[in-house]
Amino acid sequence: MIEAKSLTLEKTVIVGIINSQQDALQSKEYLDELAFLTHSAGGQVLKRFVQKMQIPNPKTFIGSGKMAEVEGYVNDNEVTTVVFDDELTPAQQGNIEKVLRCKILDRTGLILDIFAQRAQTSYARTQVELAQYEYLLPRLKGLWTHLERQRGGIGMRGPGETEIETDRRIVRDKISLLKKKLTTIDKQMATQRGNRGALVRVALVGYTNVGKSTLMNVIAKSKVFAENKLFATLDTTVRKVVIGNLPFLLSDTVGFIRKLPTQLVESFKSTLDELQEADLLLHVVDISHPNFEEHIESVNQILGEIKSLDKPTLMVFNKIDAYQAEPWDETDLMAERTSKHYSLEEWQSTWMHRVNDRALFISAINKENLQAFRERVYTETRKIHITRFPYNHFLYPEGLD
Repeated sequence: MIEAKSLTLEKTVIVGIINSQQDALQSKEYLDELAFLTHSAGGQVLKRFVQKMQIPNPKTFIGSGKMAEVEGYVNDNEVTTVVFDDELTPAQQGNIEKVLRCKILDRTGLILDIFAQRAQTSYARTQVELAQYEYLLPRLKGLWTHLERQRGGIGMRGPGETEIETDRRIVRDKISLLKKKLTTIDKQMATQRGNRGALVRVALVGYTNVGKSTLMNVIAKSKVFAENKLFATLDTTVRKVVIGNLPFLLSDTVGFIRKLPTQLVESFKSTLDELQEADLLLHVVDISHPNFEEHIESVNQILGEIKSLDKPTLMVFNKIDAYQAEPWDETDLMAERTSKHYSLEEWQSTWMHRVNDRALFISAINKENLQAFRERVYTETRKIHITRFPYNHFLYPEGLD
């Protein structure tokens, strides 16, 4: 008989700040996302702490009064982990650990932890491991305080290095080894991409948890892991898809997130190479999310960093079945109507105008408007195919089934 295991969630507290860069509303949105990240990592958020301050405290990130409040709550409720919304310096992390005496994580550490859970292939594991070591290197001091200095005295004199220096050297060696391994894998993947023949490459791109893998499963009739969690997909999946008489390659890539750590963008460079080599991008957006326009900006920013923003792109607004506009009372003269009150039809006309009719509105899970989606992808891919491979024949004469 198989023994049933009960999954216990870690008791967690999350901490954020309000400053000139992020107001109270934005701070709430970031903390909502952080709470979802914490849940994805296996934590249960018991409470949120927010403090208004222009500049984070260089020693403890938040002020001493708020820190005392957090400490009281942590002790009273046996909280095991405290997660901060912004990246902490190694010194801040060490100081906070001394005060709270529990596990301290920042947004970067949490994302790395989720990535480590989700990585399936050797390639993804190597990328995550490299990012983790680069994150760990400046923080080694805090982890090894009991071995920080060799003791002097009889039998201790002479050449040698302190324990912390040994650890740093081991980590640096490991980083250089992983970088070499990734370089080899990069070459192998470049060869694989080169061997894909006369096929147009289409890539799904977008914020995390917008339904890229679900759309991939529907279109390619494949079984890519898809779940309502952040970063369910880490490995790039490539499938050959045939629409009508036109075969092409469809790639499902890792999702992006706001405040994505720099070392993650660097270590996932090869995954992002799929986007750089794509002929057409399908930018998937979760229109049911209240901040989907910010998500679009975040994705475009990272696409700009990897020089892929100028590629032909179709905006695919997914989850139209879950979209709900905020109710608005026309008789209330004081209330101002904003984009949150837009109906789905208004959003359609707005985005059609913004992107010159290059927008599609679908529901991948309910298979709504999928025929229109297939026809549009066929049209766009066919244009590229004819230009790129003029002497390459289609599977059969014109027509879409």
